Order: sequence, then structure tokens, then C-alpha cells
Amino acid sequence: MNSTRSKTVAIVQTQAENAGAQEIARQLAQGFEKRGWRVRQIFFFRRTESFDDDPNVFFCARERPSIPLGVMKMLAALYQELRREKPDAVVTLQHYGNVIAAPVARAAGSAILVANQLTPSKLVPRPVALLDKLMGMIGFYDRIVVNSAQTAADYGDYPPAYAKRITRIDHGFFDKSAPLAKAEARERLGLPQEATLLGCAARLHPMKQTDLAIRILCENRDQHLALAGQGKERDSLEALARSLGVRDRVHFLGELDTEGVGVFLAALDCFVFPSAMETFGLAPVEAAQAGLPVIVNDIEVLRDVLSVGGEPCALFVDAHDTPAFAGAVRRVLGDPELNAKLTSVGRRLAERYPLDVMIEDYLRLMEKSPT
Repeated sequence: MNSTRSKTVAIVQTQAENAGAQEIARQLAQGFEKRGWRVRQIFFFRRTESFDDDPNVFFCARERPSIPLGVMKMLAALYQELRREKPDAVVTLQHYGNVIAAPVARAAGSAILVANQLTPSKLVPRPVALLDKLMGMIGFYDRIVVNSAQTAADYGDYPPAYAKRITRIDHGFFDKSAPLAKAEARERLGLPQEATLLGCAARLHPMKQTDLAIRILCENRDQHLALAGQGKERDSLEALARSLGVRDRVHFLGELDTEGVGVFLAALDCFVFPSAMETFGLAPVEAAQAGLPVIVNDIEVLRDVLSVGGEPCALFVDAHDTPAFAGAVRRVLGDPELNAKLTSVGRRLAERYPLDVMIEDYLRLMEKSPT
């Protein structure tokens, strides 16, 4: 690599919006920049305005291509951008980011390619999974990052030629604790001042099972629910809330930026997360670190991630069991000792997942010559 100039890294993923993978990209970009790297974030297409003001962002297409010609133009723009930037390293995120960007980056002459698996393997469409497996085996990826013990196990039984490239790097995260009184945070977001307020931050997608959070309100009739996120399920979730007679107690806030998520967390009494599958679970980790009691769907990866030194910082419950889910909320809000214990452990998650360590681990992969 040329030592007379700042090294450049391109972070490539599918769509520009405020969601978990995009938050990881922000973390990486800021960390790399602080350590002297020049960063270029590249998105296949723009979905929302969340990255519009960042001068180091490039959109291959202004919207998702709907015809083959549009896809070809998008790929050509990606190739041209990578040829122009000549990055010393390329970091790809999400399964489509990996399988689409890797061959284009190789064709453009990129030196080191680090792929990321941010989706449970069961949720990756079979043709994409087969292509990803082949690319990993023959060396399109120099390194493949997984973000938790569960994800490492998930992808670790892939063929040996693939598995040998896997490195586990747990997510670090921004501390989104906001120095705001609850009343001020609720005023900023237009949320009710006196209500007991639950919250969930997630893309409005079937896998996140946000409908199960709405159903809590049928059991806990004095509570409200605020939802931070956007996605294709919004209309159906609104229809569900109306059919259950709780629409006036469900508050759709749409997409929030990093600062807005901090305000959102400061407004809540409890964070609920009924997601069906995760590779890490960044949203409940951020909520627990911010000092909120957290109740999540009982899946293995969340039991692992939401603990410090073997102590849990969340309650785990089958989110499909609405009475149990709602009862767990009542329990944590009605038991000050339990609430304090969970939030005390949650405040220590930054010790387990330090952001600086994540950045340094990535830099070691990016500096190392491909094998």
C-alpha cells in the first residue's frame, strides 16, 4: 500500500436508511476516520434521506432499480466509483452487499475485502446463500466477520475453505444515553407526558415481529407504545392497532437519526424487543446501556448478548405468549429492585462491547495482507 497518502476504505452496503447495518457503518466510518483513514460510504441505492448530508457518501442509484437495465447501471456506477477511489480496503455489509460488491470490487482492483454476515443464515435466500458460500470458498472475501458467538456457530459449519476466513468481532456501539429529562424527551417527540410508555426501535419488517409489541397493549390497558423505525409493515401494523382498539395508544415515530434515538430512549419507561431472529441485537443493547429495563423475545443470541459477566440485563420471554410478554412488562415496572438490578447490569454493556476494540479489530484485518 502507498504510505505517502492516507489509506482509503470503502464501506459498501445495500440501501441508505437508518437501521442496524447502517448504524454499524457509521460506527466504522467514524472510527476509521479518527485513525487517519479516508472513508467512502457507498450504497447501492438511496431509500431515505438519512445519509443525504454526508459528503463522503455515494449512491449508485437514487432509488432501488426495478428493471434489469437499472440494475446494470447501478453496478456500473459501483464499479466506476471503486475504480475512481482505488480503496486500499473494502468492507461489505449484509448478504446482498457481500455477493454483489465483492466481485465488482475485485474487478475494480481492490486490495483487501472484508465481508460481514449480519443476517442469520436461515434468512438468507437460498440462491444468495449458495453464491455467498462459493465466493467465500474460492477467495472473493479475504476475511468474513461475524458479530456474536451465535453467528460464529451459524456460519462456522460452512465448508472449511469458507470457515477458515471467519473472524468474530462483536459489535461495539455508540452510547445513546441522552442527558434529557423524560418530560423534555417526550415533548420533543410529541409523546404523551403522563402515560407509562413502552418503546421498540426496529425496522418495520415481519422478522422483527413488532405486532407482538402492539398486542401487549390489549393486556396492559394503561400503557402506550412508541415505535421508532420505518418499513413496509407500517400500514399493516396500523391496521392491527385499529382492529385491536389500541390505535390511540400506538405512536409511530418513523425513522430517527442517531441523536433522535437517544431522545427516544430517554422518553421511555421500558424497552421491548420481540424480534424473531438476530445476529446480535444492537437496539436492545443500546437501550440497556441507556439505563432502560429491557424485555426481549427469548432467543439464544439475545440471552448471550444481553448479559455481563454471566448476569442478565434483560428479561427473556416468549413474545408470542402475549399474557406472559405483557406480564413481564408489568413485573419489571412494578418491581423497583428488579428494575434497578437489570439497569445496573445494562449500564456495563459498554465494558463488554467497547467500540474502540471493534475498530482496532477491523483495522488489523484491513492492514493484513490477503492469504
